Formats: sequence, C-alpha cells, structure tokens
Amino acid sequence: MTTTDRESAAVLLRRLREGRGWSWADLARALRDTARQLAVTSLMDRQLASIQRAVARWESVSDRTSPSDRYQFLLVHLYARTPAGDQAIGPGSDFATLLDALRLFGTPPERVQQLVALVTHRTQGDDGNLSDPSQLDHEDLTRLSEAVTAINGQVGAVPFVRLQLQLTPIVESCRRLVRHEQVGRRQELVLLAAAAYSLAGRLAFETRDDEAAMALYTEATEVAAHLEDRSHRAAIQTSHTMVILHATDDLEAAGTMAHAATFDAHRGSSYAIRARAHAVHAEICARAGHADKAAAALDRAWKTAEQVSIDDPHSGFTTDRLDGFDGLCALHAGDASHAHDRLDRSMSALRFSRDAVQRGIVSTDLALARLRLGDPAACVDLLHEAVDITAATGGRVAAKRIRLARRELRPWRNEDFLADLDDHIHDSLIGR
Repeated sequence: MTTTDRESAAVLLRRLREGRGWSWADLARALRDTARQLAVTSLMDRQLASIQRAVARWESVSDRTSPSDRYQFLLVHLYARTPAGDQAIGPGSDFATLLDALRLFGTPPERVQQLVALVTHRTQGDDGNLSDPSQLDHEDLTRLSEAVTAINGQVGAVPFVRLQLQLTPIVESCRRLVRHEQVGRRQELVLLAAAAYSLAGRLAFETRDDEAAMALYTEATEVAAHLEDRSHRAAIQTSHTMVILHATDDLEAAGTMAHAATFDAHRGSSYAIRARAHAVHAEICARAGHADKAAAALDRAWKTAEQVSIDDPHSGFTTDRLDGFDGLCALHAGDASHAHDRLDRSMSALRFSRDAVQRGIVSTDLALARLRLGDPAACVDLLHEAVDITAATGGRVAAKRIRLARRELRPWRNEDFLADLDDHIHDSLIGR
C-alpha cells in the first residue's frame, strides 16, 4: 500500500529547490529548459508563469496538487545531476531526496522504479554510440527496436503519458541518426525511425497534443518513403487517417489520407495492411454517407483478409478487427442488426490486455447498435463496461464515442439507469 504524507513531500521539494539557491522562477526556468532538452513538447514552450504556479502548488502544505507524470519525468532528470552537471543519483543525493518526496506524494513503487530506470538509462550513456552512425551496429538497432516494440506492447496497460516519456529519448536518438545517416542506405535504421515516430504520433494524439501528433505522423511517412516495402508507409497512413478523423472531424482530409494508404498498400507485401487500408477507407466513406463506396471497400477488405498469412509481420489486423469496421459501417448505413452481429463478434474476440483500447471503442459502438435495436437499458449496461475500460486505458476515441452515445440516450433522461450511467461517467472519466 502506498503511504501518503503530502505535507512532508512539499517540505522536501522546497528544501531541494532552496538547497540549489533557486527561486520558484529559477526552478520553472530549469524545468522548461529540461523539457526542451528532452523534447517534452507539451511543456517545452509553456509560459514560465504557468510552470511557476505549478511549483508553488507542489510546495504548498495546504494544496492537494502533486507533480504530474510529465513534471515527475523532468524533475528526476533535473535533480539527477548536480548544478555543475555531474551525475549524482546515489544515497544522500538530491535525486534520492526527490524520490522520497514522490513516494510521500503517493507515487506507487512501480512508478518510482520506472523513473529510476528512465534516468539511469540516460545518465549511464546506454545510448552508447547512437549519436555517431558510423559506430552503430546491428545490436544497437535491435535493442532500440525491441524497446519500441515493448513500449507499444504496454498500450492499454500503462498510462499513455508514461509511454510517451519512455519513447521520447528513442525518438530523439532516431532523429540524430537519421540526420547523420544517408537516408535510405540502412533500411534497418529507417524502419526503426518510422516505427518510433508513428508510435510517438499515436501517443501524442492520445494525450491530446494533436499538433505534435500530426507532425510526427508526417515525419514517419516521410522517413518510411525510403523503405523498399510500401506496406510500412501504408500502415502509418492508416493510423494517420484515424488521427485526422478523430482530432479534426475533417472527412475530406481523412479521405485523402485513406486513399494514399490504399495506394501504397497495394504496392507493399502485406495483405493485412491492404485489408486494414480498405477497412479504414470504408469507415471514412460510411461516415461521409457514401454507403455504396463503403460496401465496396469492405468487400475488398474481406477478400484481402482471407489471404493474410500468420507470417505477415502486420498480421495483428485480423478478421476480429475487421468485424469492428464492418459493424461500424453498418451502423452508419442504418443496419443495426448487422452492426450488432459484427460488433458482438469483434467484442468476443478482443479479450487480451493488448486489445483493451480497441475493446473500449467497439463496446461503445455495440452499445449504440443495441440502442438502435430498441433496447436502451442494454445499451447502458454495455456503456458501463465501456466507461470502466476507458477509465483504465485512457483511450481518447472511446471516451469521445461514449459522449456521442450518451447524447443519443437523451429521450430516456428520466430513467434511473441513465442517472446511474451519468454518475459513473462523472466519477470515472470527468471527476477524477
């Protein structure tokens, strides 16, 4: 169990700051400089007055505010070095005192361990020769690729902002390498950079930094253009399509990106990516009210999916995922019965932890199908599950769809089951 002593934590933070002779403004400036060094985009351009107010709240014994994940990340990197720039993370160091303060704020032990790992990875020079491409070998690239894969594998189980902070140093390393390397000469490096940038784009979207998300997806697409297999660029474009859709509601821009994805997908080796590209295109068409085009795209997706091999590195896009797209398109076309069957089948298959974010999305679509079939109580039952999933994963798309489904339940505003749902939404998604 985590022990919390907020007053003692606030006192430790103040002592750390004053021990370095810093005012609140000095610490705010140091935090912003650290954000720029580590490319924490959400804080690197923040006004100093805003950061200073946050610092003051942490040190107030009467305030309940504690450093957020992003600020924790910056604080540990800042206090891991002395004012002279030397590493100091052992017992008695400012770094050790900061960890004590975070524990007293109620930071879970596993989170503290993660922060220590992030700092030691950077300060001990685990990047090795990553800033010098001439010294880069296969093992370096493999290690970084495995790290990106591991971070991606934690989606749905670890808060997005924490994954974002883990990925940031890798993204910056890739940028340095790509700048120095003759782009396209080493396919392994280009593949790593494309994967890192696209995952970073997804995490930026989930943490509501849409400007950074768009820039990262564009960067990923540009790098992936140097890969021989166009499937990789098509995969990035399908994800970019969905981010455009959900961040801007711009169907025209999303449709343009979806078309580009299908074009590249048919010039790549992966049938799974071809199927996904057609499925994404179908969703855009359905949302735009083009039912015939959506049906044609879905037909191509299903025919392509039948050819997916288990050896395909992109084979994670299965018929279970395609059922979800099919059901959503049916919802937009007004066929609630078909939508329910497809979405229910998809929900039944999305049972692993890595599927949690997608399960949250599909559950809201299935709830809406039940409402369209005339069963608002069943709709609400499923929305309760969607709220729990979304609260656990932080999934942005599912949260948006919950709001849309709740809007369609307005005719039942006087029912007790809707009041219970509103309480659940407020307690789990709004009021926390």
